Amino acid sequence: MITADPFVDLSFYISGTQPLWSDHGYSLYGAISRVLPQAHQPNEIGILPISGQLVGDRKMQLTKSSRLTLRVASTDIASWIGLAGKTLEIGGAKVQVGVPEIRRLVPATALRSRLVTTKNCQDQTRFEGELNRQLKALGASEEVIVTIVKRRTVRIHDKEVVGYEIVLEGLSAEESIAIQTIGLGGRRHMGCGIFVPHQRAEVK
Repeated sequence: MITADPFVDLSFYISGTQPLWSDHGYSLYGAISRVLPQAHQPNEIGILPISGQLVGDRKMQLTKSSRLTLRVASTDIASWIGLAGKTLEIGGAKVQVGVPEIRRLVPATALRSRLVTTKNCQDQTRFEGELNRQLKALGASEEVIVTIVKRRTVRIHDKEVVGYEIVLEGLSAEESIAIQTIGLGGRRHMGCGIFVPHQRAEVK
C-alpha cells in the first residue's frame, strides 16, 4: 500500500450572490492560481468542486453549506491559508473566501468521485483497464468493487474532456485513506479524481 504524508481537507467558508457555472473546475483553478501562484506549480493538492443549488442554464447558486475545499498535505497548510479573506473571480462570478476549517480524512468502506479522467478515457474499456491498473499500484485488493455510475465531461480550455463518475466499495480503512490522499486519474487541480465518503459508510 502506497503511503504519503497525512492529508487533510482545508475547507473555506465562501459567499457570493452571482451564480457559478456548474462545470467550474478549470476556472476555479485559474482563480486560485491568480491569488496564490504556487497553485500553478507542480504539487499534490486537490481542489474539490464547489457544491451549490442548481438554478438552470448549467449554473448553480452558492448556499450556506457551500465550501471551497483544498486537499493538502498537513505539513503544507500554511502555503494555502492565504486564500482566507481573498476575492476569487470564477468564470466571471466573484466569490468571497472566509476562514477555513481543517478536516481530517475519514476512512469509509465506500468512496465516490464525481468525475475521474485518464488518458484515452473516451473508450470505456481502456478507461476501466487504466483504473484497475492504478488501483493495483495503490495496493488495493481485488475485493474492491468498482462501479462506473455515468459518463460525464469537464470543459478545460475550449475542449470537452470525457470522464466517468466512479463509486468504489469494499474498501479497508487503509485503502480508503490511500485513495482519498492520492486519488485516481489526473486533473486533481480541476476537481477530477478526488474521492469523498459515499453515503457516510465509515469503517471502524
